[in-house]
Amino acid sequence: MSVCVLQSHRAPLPHPWLAACLASARDWAVQRGYDYHFVDDDLFDVLPEDMRHRDDIGAVIKSDLARLRFAQTLLGSFERVVWLDADVLVIAPRVFDVPVSGSAVGRENWVQSDRKGNLRNYRKVHNAAMVFSRGDSLLGFYADSAERLLRANTAAMPPQFIGPKLLTALHNTVQLPVWESAGMMSPMVGLDLLGEGNGRALAVLREAHTVPVAALNLCSSSCQRGELNDTQMAAIIDILLTREALS
Repeated sequence: MSVCVLQSHRAPLPHPWLAACLASARDWAVQRGYDYHFVDDDLFDVLPEDMRHRDDIGAVIKSDLARLRFAQTLLGSFERVVWLDADVLVIAPRVFDVPVSGSAVGRENWVQSDRKGNLRNYRKVHNAAMVFSRGDSLLGFYADSAERLLRANTAAMPPQFIGPKLLTALHNTVQLPVWESAGMMSPMVGLDLLGEGNGRALAVLREAHTVPVAALNLCSSSCQRGELNDTQMAAIIDILLTREALS
């Protein structure tokens, strides 16, 4: 079966540790015999002209739609397309398996303290790691739904508007297929990996996943919000790459 791994990011990379994440995905693709396709800002060329120039739609939202439309073009040449965000680190390439058939979205277990200071896991799905198959209805439905929402909405939109928020709403309604080994790291989990926390957040993440986590979205937005810095992210990557998987 022909598979293409698709990634994108603007150049130059805003965080030096992103290079290690991209390399881990590219190496994984090569090991599996998959085609690898990286595109920079040309990703946005697939967007409708009017949407490309709308100032009320942020770059993150435009990227969330563009990756779907770009994946649709690749499915003309490949039977399956895998999307991985540039900040996804493939921890355990030997066990990071693409779902056997159909399409799937990533698993988000976001571990953080609630307003009362209690540790909570917010279980959702995410679009940082997705698999789409030719002939499967998920990609077309998701892309058309996202574009319809953007055209209908003229108010302020959060960056996650057609990404995790829309996907989780769809998942809560129809139970989307989930790529359980493709997880996500909250800042509290990152601090636990560094030994700077009490270890509880990492334990909650491990317990929440039904299978070992073989790839982890490190969430570069955590750096943008000042919750983690580039030095910490680089150290986290070094720690994660010495493990077979988070289990």
